[in-house]
Amino acid sequence: MNDRYLSVDQVAELLGTSARFPRRLIEERRIRYVKVGWHVRIPESAVEEFIQSRTVEPIRLRRSGLRRVA
Repeated sequence: MNDRYLSVDQVAELLGTSARFPRRLIEERRIRYVKVGWHVRIPESAVEEFIQSRTVEPIRLRRSGLRRVA
């Protein structure tokens, strides 16, 4: 229960987007959220999970196996 709960505007600022993007994530149920009366709050851990699940790692190429013969 040590999780911090963020508003839609705080999540948007954290992600560097407009408030429309986190609202769409909530509407499509692509991120966990909590309803407190009329307010919607997103756990900070849910934002971290969202970012982690969509992080694309770079491809590591091996130099020796990629040589072309002319």
